[in-house]
Amino acid sequence: MMRCAYAAFLAIVLAALPAAAQDRLPLDAFFGTWSGTGVAEDDDSLFFAVTARDLDIVIRPHEDGFRIDWTTLIRSGGDPSNPDVRRRSATLVLRPAGQPGLYRGAESGDPLQGGTMSWARIHGSTLSVYELTLNEDGGYELTNYDRTLNDLGMESLFQRIRDGEVVRVVRGRLVKTGS
Repeated sequence: MMRCAYAAFLAIVLAALPAAAQDRLPLDAFFGTWSGTGVAEDDDSLFFAVTARDLDIVIRPHEDGFRIDWTTLIRSGGDPSNPDVRRRSATLVLRPAGQPGLYRGAESGDPLQGGTMSWARIHGSTLSVYELTLNEDGGYELTNYDRTLNDLGMESLFQRIRDGEVVRVVRGRLVKTGS
C-alpha cells in the first residue's frame, strides 16, 4: 500500500516538471557564493516575533552535475543583546537525471526504507531543490528550496510541508559575494 502511495506521489511530482527547456537559465548561472538574510514565518508568527536568519549558499560544479552547500544561522529568543543562535548546514550533490534541467541527489535514498529522496530542477530563473522523507506512520515531509535569480541577486524561499500543510516558510535575499 505504501509503495503505491509513494509511486503515485512521485508520478504527480514528476508530471509537474517542465518537458522542455523554455526560457530556462543554464545551471552555471547559479554558480557562485551567495550571502544574505532571511525571515522565518510559521503559525506562531502571528503571536510571536519572526526569527531572523543569516543565509550562505555556495553552488559550484561537481563532476557532471553540481554541489550545493548552505548554512543558516538562526537568531531567536534570549536576551536581545545576546540572542540564542543556532547554526544549520547541509550539503547536497546532484547529478543529471536524464531530462534537461532535472537533477537527482547523488545519495538519494528510498523514503520507504528510511532514506531521503532528493532532486532538483531548473525552471525559468529558479533552481528548486526538494527533499522528501516519510515518518514512521507513513506521513511525509517535503522541504523545498527555491533560489531565484533576478537583477538584484538571488531570492530564496524555503518551505517545509508536512502532510500537505505548510509548517515553515523562510524568505530571504542574497547577493553574490564570490564566483
